[in-house]
Amino acid sequence: MKIERLIGILSILLQQDKIIASELAEKFEVSVRTILRDVDEIARAGIPIVTSQGQGGGISIMDGYKIDRTLLSSAEMTAIFAGLKSLDSVSGTNRYRQLMDKLSVSDTVNADNHIIIDLSMWDKNAVAEKIELIKSAIEQNRIITYKYYSPQRIEQRSIEPYRLIFQWSSWYVWGFCTKRQDYRMFKLTRMTELKCTDEAFVKREIPEYSCDKLRHTRGEITAEVKFDKSVKWRIIDEFGRENFNEDAEGNIILNFTWADKQSLFSYILGFRECAEIISPAEYREEFLALLRNIIDKYSERVE
Repeated sequence: MKIERLIGILSILLQQDKIIASELAEKFEVSVRTILRDVDEIARAGIPIVTSQGQGGGISIMDGYKIDRTLLSSAEMTAIFAGLKSLDSVSGTNRYRQLMDKLSVSDTVNADNHIIIDLSMWDKNAVAEKIELIKSAIEQNRIITYKYYSPQRIEQRSIEPYRLIFQWSSWYVWGFCTKRQDYRMFKLTRMTELKCTDEAFVKREIPEYSCDKLRHTRGEITAEVKFDKSVKWRIIDEFGRENFNEDAEGNIILNFTWADKQSLFSYILGFRECAEIISPAEYREEFLALLRNIIDKYSERVE
């Protein structure tokens, strides 16, 4: 809708110093002429838009301008404020608070700030610097390199970064892996020696990112697992009520995709006696062998 596009354009202009009309046209899937008409309409609404031609030109909002708070309702401003503060909780900066100052809404929402979203970890420094570096790499179209610790191996990786994602209570970067020649997602806490290189990349026509609750990472194996009804709260918390069935006793039957068997077994162990692999049979046998090895290890200590 037009009003949504106008708000979207205004939001972009508040966050970027300058942008060209063709970029806005591509983003909103309209013509450049439509964008220019939208910009004129925003200017007629009293917001000082500056346009410049030639190399280095573009569309911007006049420096120092603050939006009249009457453009947004108190409830809308409160929601925006909570979301922006959550980003500051990760970055360790006041960048988004400064954006709120530019919007001139902080005084209004501070009086009714009943929503707190803290996306930081116990060790805030564990990911804050990585997020800032990756964000800069995404904006500059630069390849990042790092050492990655996975359940299978430790290896040097490099990707074209496209998205920073907060999911499953952790931060990830999603992008095109130069080694696998496909899109992959990497957990920031497993990355070390992270660097933004001088090597630029041409943006790809990237697929839309989607979060599949039943895929912990890029799935490679599938399994059917029965969980005792006593842990239903945890399954609902992690996967949602719509993603599992129940047997006659109220126990949970869940079919999902996992990255690898080692990660699957580690997850199942976290439920102790409240989880049982139903199929495939080979996974049951391998998991039983793992349990026997654990018993043998503890039996040796007892003797």
